[in-house]
Amino acid sequence: MSLWTSLEPASVTVDPGSSTRVRLRVRNTGDVVDEYRFEPVGDVAPWTVVEPQTLRLYPGTTGTVELTFAPPRTSDAVAGPNPYAVRITPTEHPEAVTVPEGNLTVTPFTEVRAELVPPTVKGRFRGRARLAVDNLGNTKVTASVSGSDTGDHLSYEVRPGNVQIEPGREAFVETTLKPRQVIWFGSKEERPFTLAVRRSGVDPTEVEGTYVQRGFLPRWLATFFGFALALSIAFVMIWIAYKPQVRSSATEQVEQAGAALAPSPSASPQTLPSAAESARAESPPPARGEGPAPEQDGGGGGGEAGEPKPSKEEKAPERTAATAVQEVAARSEGRHICYRAYVADRGWQTPVCDGAEAGTTGKGLRIKALNIAVSGTKGTSGNGAHVVEGWLTGDNWSSAADGVDMYLGSTKEAISPLQGYTLAVSDGVVCQNSYVKDRGWLGLGCTDPGKWLYFGSPMDQKLQLESVRFTV
Repeated sequence: MSLWTSLEPASVTVDPGSSTRVRLRVRNTGDVVDEYRFEPVGDVAPWTVVEPQTLRLYPGTTGTVELTFAPPRTSDAVAGPNPYAVRITPTEHPEAVTVPEGNLTVTPFTEVRAELVPPTVKGRFRGRARLAVDNLGNTKVTASVSGSDTGDHLSYEVRPGNVQIEPGREAFVETTLKPRQVIWFGSKEERPFTLAVRRSGVDPTEVEGTYVQRGFLPRWLATFFGFALALSIAFVMIWIAYKPQVRSSATEQVEQAGAALAPSPSASPQTLPSAAESARAESPPPARGEGPAPEQDGGGGGGEAGEPKPSKEEKAPERTAATAVQEVAARSEGRHICYRAYVADRGWQTPVCDGAEAGTTGKGLRIKALNIAVSGTKGTSGNGAHVVEGWLTGDNWSSAADGVDMYLGSTKEAISPLQGYTLAVSDGVVCQNSYVKDRGWLGLGCTDPGKWLYFGSPMDQKLQLESVRFTV
C-alpha cells in the first residue's frame, strides 16, 4: 500500500443542529505522483462535507483534508455513537482503496409537539377529542397525559394514560370529557380545558381546548312548556268555577212517552192492544212474489277486502367490487381486477374494472377508502396510509382470495382521507395510476411479480388521494 492515513481525533461528539470537524492526514508513501479522491460513507454521510474532495501529493509528502459533520436537529440524527468512514481512491491505482474509520457521537435532545383534534368539542353529556403527540427529538419519549380546567367543571377519561414514542413517530391519545353537572334548560356554555403532556425532568407541554356544553332542552322549549302548563291550570279553574248545567232532553221525552202509554184507571185490560198486535196492524203485508231481501256480504266488492296485501319489495343487495369481478370473470377468462372508491360526502361509487377510473379528478373530493377484488391472481393484499394517522393497521395487511372483497382505509368521519396505499397480487403483477391533489396523475407504475409496491402521494408531502386506476 502506497498510502498512510490518520484521523485527528478518531472520535468526536456533536450536538444536533451544530457542527464539528475532524482532520484527516494523508501521506503518499509511493514513488510516483498520485491524486486521491475522498468520499464519505456510512449513515452520517448525508451530513458530512469533505474539503478538499481531491488531493494531489508527490512521493513522500503529506496533505490534510477536513471532515465537517453537521447533523440536523431532527429525528434523523439518531442519538448515540455513529461509525463513519472515508473512502480514499488513488487515481493511479484505483484498486488500492483505503477506508479509514472513526466514531461520531450525536448528543440526545428531546422535542415534543402536541395538537388537539378538534380544538373545540361539543356535547350535552360528553365530548370526545383526540390528542396527537409528535416526538421530534432523536430519543425515545415516555410521557403521561392528564386534563384539567378552571372550576373543576369536567371529568377526563384518557386512553392510554401513558405513551412511549420512538424518534420521528407520533402517538394518539383518545380523551373523553364529561360535565359534572348537566344543563337541563338554557343556552350552551363554553368551558375551557387543558390537556398536559408530562415528561420527567421538564415542564409539561400543554394544549388548550374548549368544551361547549349544550343544554338538554333549549330555553324556548322550557318557556313554551311553562306557558302551556299555566294555560291548562287556568282552563281547569275556569271550568270548575263556571261549570254549565246540562240536562238531557232525551230523559224528558222518555218520561212523556211513559205517561202517554200508561193505562187510565177506567180502562180494562181487554181494551188495550198489545205492542205486537199494533206492530202487525201498522206494517203492510208484503207484495206477492216478494221474499226476504238477500243478505249482503259485509266485505262487499266480491270479497276483495279479504285478499292479502302485496308484500313490500325487498331491498337489493349492495353491489361491491367482488360482485363486479365475479360477473366479469364469468364472461371472460384471464386476470381481472374490479374496484370502487368511497368519496367523502358522496359515499361508495359504482364498481369499475380493468383500468377504468374510480373517484373524481379536479373536484377536490378526497378518497376515504377503497374496495378491491381480483380474479385469476390467486388473491390480493394491501394496506392504506392516511394523511394524518398514517398506517392505521401497522404491519397487519388486509388480504382476500379471488372473488372476495378487500377494503383499504376507513369510512369513519373522524379518520382523515387516504394519501396512498400498498398493493400486491399473489400471482402476476398489478399496475396502477394515482391522481393526487395539486399533483394530478402521477404516472403508470407496476409491481414486481408477487411483490408489493407503495402508490400515491409521497409520504412526506401528505397529499390527499382523489382517483385511481388498476390493471392486472
